[in-house]
Amino acid sequence: MTTINPAQLQEGQLTYLVAEDLKMAASLLFQAYQDDALLKDIFQADKADYEQRLRAAIREELAAFWEAKQPMLGVFDGESLIGLVCLTQPGKSFGPGKYWHWRLKMLLTAGYVSTMQLLEKERLIQEAVHGDDYHMLAFIAVSPRYQQQGWGDLLVRAAHAALDEEPQSRGIAVYVTQPEHLKLFEQHGYQHVQTLKVGQVSGELLFQPRQKLVEVSHAV
Repeated sequence: MTTINPAQLQEGQLTYLVAEDLKMAASLLFQAYQDDALLKDIFQADKADYEQRLRAAIREELAAFWEAKQPMLGVFDGESLIGLVCLTQPGKSFGPGKYWHWRLKMLLTAGYVSTMQLLEKERLIQEAVHGDDYHMLAFIAVSPRYQQQGWGDLLVRAAHAALDEEPQSRGIAVYVTQPEHLKLFEQHGYQHVQTLKVGQVSGELLFQPRQKLVEVSHAV
């Protein structure tokens, strides 16, 4: 498991999530992504049970992360989770080879079309970045009450620390459909790879090469 350098911490507590935190994490991710254009398209926001299906899908994603021991980092204010970032490690991408039990549960909760679109999104990302020898930043969220206070910057830097433990990683990729996320990652030097269209929605695939992160780390 990746070690977080204490120099990266600000006020608050940055730590790896444990099983007891997953319910709070799912609630926070729902707040952050319920109006995301891509998820609204994939999970058919025009249908009455959109929120129910999206919540179920988020729970299944977090359960898959937990079972696969993927890095999930959270920022706490006391006992309240105020932000989190989730990554997949090199060689453990959740693309076309995603776990069979994830597929089954997602089919039951989100439906066939939504499940296939999620898998198609990750297949397109793998093709664009060429392989799976990199970290994928899957989710990032900050509670509405704590936004514009630098927590998003802290979470991005915490994600970068994952490279310290895995020298085989080429860097970090992220697929962005929210304007505020695009601005955040561009501020951290992420490079545009390709515009990808999933369903009816286009997003930007960004990549931060490992060497550039190492150079920035040494300069700081």
